[in-house]
Amino acid sequence: METGFFDKVYDLVRQIPYGRVSTYGIIARHIGSPRAARMVGWALNKSSNETEFVPAHRVVNRKGLLTGKHYFANENTMKEMLESEGIKIIDNQIQNFENLVWKPEL
Repeated sequence: METGFFDKVYDLVRQIPYGRVSTYGIIARHIGSPRAARMVGWALNKSSNETEFVPAHRVVNRKGLLTGKHYFANENTMKEMLESEGIKIIDNQIQNFENLVWKPEL
């Protein structure tokens, strides 16, 4: 059975280590759909329906901005979850972003 796009996104996002983040574009490229960063966002928006937890809060835009925060139950949820993992955020921007970005090995 072929794994669907959303399932590929969820499987990869579950691999992002605690205290690290990745981007929509990195996820899209790694699953073989380099032009589908926006679709990764749509998949993560639906991830709360999954029975196994998907750490969607760990996926941000290419500049380290919390652009997906509006899709959580509370607008501060994404920020609070990242801060609980030791990630510093100022004005919706992850600080030290370059050192926190996780890129899966190909």
